[in-house]
Amino acid sequence: PGMIQPRKYKAHQNGEEYRNPTEVKKSQIVMPCHANHRQELSVGELLKWMDSTACLSAERHAGCPCVTASVDDIHFEHTIGVGQVINIKAKVNRAFNTSMEVGIVVSCEDLFSDSHWRVCQAVATFVSQRTTGGKVQLRPLVPCTQAEQVEHSLAAERRRMRLVHSDIMKDLLTNKAFQQVEVQEAEKAVPAERTRVESVELVLPTHANHQVNTFGGQIMAWMENVATIAASRLCNAHPTLQSIDMFHFRGPSHVGDRLVLKAIVNNAFKNSMEVGVCAEAYQGEEPLRHINSAFMTFEIRDREGKPCMLPRIRPEPLEGRRRYQEAIARNKIRLDRKYIISCKQTEVPLSVPWDLSNQVYLSYNNVSALKMLAARNNWLLNSEKNKVSLYTLEEKQVLSFKVETEVDIPAERAFMLLSDLSKRVEWDPNYERCELILRVDDDDFLYRVVTPSIGKVQDFILLASRRPPCDSGDPYVIALRSVTLPTHPPTEGYNRGEVLCAGFSILEISYFNQASPEVLPYISTDIAGLSSSFYGIFCACNTFLQENREKEYQEGLFY
Repeated sequence: PGMIQPRKYKAHQNGEEYRNPTEVKKSQIVMPCHANHRQELSVGELLKWMDSTACLSAERHAGCPCVTASVDDIHFEHTIGVGQVINIKAKVNRAFNTSMEVGIVVSCEDLFSDSHWRVCQAVATFVSQRTTGGKVQLRPLVPCTQAEQVEHSLAAERRRMRLVHSDIMKDLLTNKAFQQVEVQEAEKAVPAERTRVESVELVLPTHANHQVNTFGGQIMAWMENVATIAASRLCNAHPTLQSIDMFHFRGPSHVGDRLVLKAIVNNAFKNSMEVGVCAEAYQGEEPLRHINSAFMTFEIRDREGKPCMLPRIRPEPLEGRRRYQEAIARNKIRLDRKYIISCKQTEVPLSVPWDLSNQVYLSYNNVSALKMLAARNNWLLNSEKNKVSLYTLEEKQVLSFKVETEVDIPAERAFMLLSDLSKRVEWDPNYERCELILRVDDDDFLYRVVTPSIGKVQDFILLASRRPPCDSGDPYVIALRSVTLPTHPPTEGYNRGEVLCAGFSILEISYFNQASPEVLPYISTDIAGLSSSFYGIFCACNTFLQENREKEYQEGLFY
C-alpha cells in the first residue's frame, strides 16, 4: 500500500508500430508573423513551441500540471525560412522522484523539395506540481525499446552534469589563470554600456498556461528579444543566435506580473559574442524577484553566411569586469561541452585534453559512447568457441568488435574486479604494465597502460569511468577512452596509442572496442579467422574472476 508502481508502456499488438505514449508531436508552418527581418523564423517563437510541446509530453506522463525547471545547452544548426514547416517531437526520457527529463528534437521540412534536416536538439527538465501546491511523486518510466533504454540510462549521466554545472564555474573562476585575465584595451573597443537593453513586459492571460503561470517558453522568447537587440548594438548589424547555455528557472511568474528584462554584451570573442540576460518580476511595490538568467551566443554573418570579425568590448568597471572574466570561463565550458559532448560521435577526436574543468564532460562522453556502442543491434558473429563469442561491426569506416562470455560470478563482484585496470595485467597479455596516475573521484580514474608492440612499445593514457546500474536491468559499465595529460606527454621509446571507445558492459561479460589503428593489430588475426587469441584472454579473465570472487579487496579503491 502506498507504493508507486512503475508505469509500463507496452508496444501495440497486431503488428502496429510501437510509439512511446509520452511522445508529443507539433508541426507548424512558418508564417510571416513568426519571422524576423530576414524572413527567417524568430528563435523566440521556436523556443515557445519547443517549451509547450515538451510540457505536454511531461504532463502526459505525470498526469498533472508541470512547469519548466531547466533547459540544457541548445545549439542551433540551421535557420528556418518563411513557408517551411517546423516539426517538433518531445518525449520523456526518464522520470526521477519529482522531476523528469524530456528530450526535444526539432527538424525542418521544405514542402517543395521534400527535404528534411535537423535544426536543434534539446533536453529540458520539468517538475510536476499539484494544483493545490506542492510537488508530485512521479511514477518511474519503464523503457520498452533499446533506444529508450539508452536514453533512460544517459539521463542519469546528464543529471549528474547539471548538478555540478555551477561548481565547475566556481572552480574555473578561482583558477589563477582566470583571475589574472586582463581586459584587452583596444582603440576601437565598443563600451559595454552602449549595448545595454532594458525592457518591461506585462504578463497577460495569453502568456500563461493552465496554472496561470507564465510559460517558460514565453519568458525565453522575451529574453531572446532583448539579447538580440543588445548583440545588434555591438556592431550595428543583425545577429544570428548560435546557442543558449544551460539555465535554470529560479522562481515562477504569474499573470499580472511586470517582467523586467535586462541584457548586455559581456564579452566579444573573435567571431562570437556572449550576451547576458536577466528576467525579474514584480507586482505593485514589491521587490524584484529573480526569475531567470541566461547566456546567449551570437554571430554576425556576411552575405555568404560566414562569421564576421567582431570588435572588442570595453567592460564597465567592477561588475562589468566581473562579467567579462566570467564570460571567458563560460566560453571555455561552452567549447568543452560542444567539443566533447555535442558533436557526433564519429567527429569526436580520439584524445581530448583532460583537466578538472572538463572532467565531467569527458566522463559523460566516455560512458555514453560505450552505452550507445553496446546498444547497436547489427553486430555480426565472427567466431565462437566454448561460449566465448567474437562479434564485429563496421559503420562509417570504423571497425568495432565485441567479445561476449558468461561467468559464474555476481555482476557486482565482476564489476569491482574489472574496474581496477592495474589488475588487468594478471589476465590480459596485451596489458604489460598499468599504473594509476590519478584517482579523480570514486567513479573516474586516470591510468597509463603499456602494451607490447612490433617495433616501439606502445603506451596509452586512459580515462576509466565506471558506473553501477542506474535501474534494474541496466548493466554495470566500465568505459575507457584516451585523454592527453600535460604531465604525461609522449616519451622517447614509446609509441603513444589512442583509444576512442572501449570497455565492459556487465550483465553477462561483454567487452567492446572501437578499433583505432593502434588497437587493430591486437585483434585483426582473430577477426580474419587466423587465430583465437581472444578466447585465451577471456578464459584467463574468467579464471581471474573466479580466483578473486571471495577475496577481500585491500587497495581501498572500491566499496
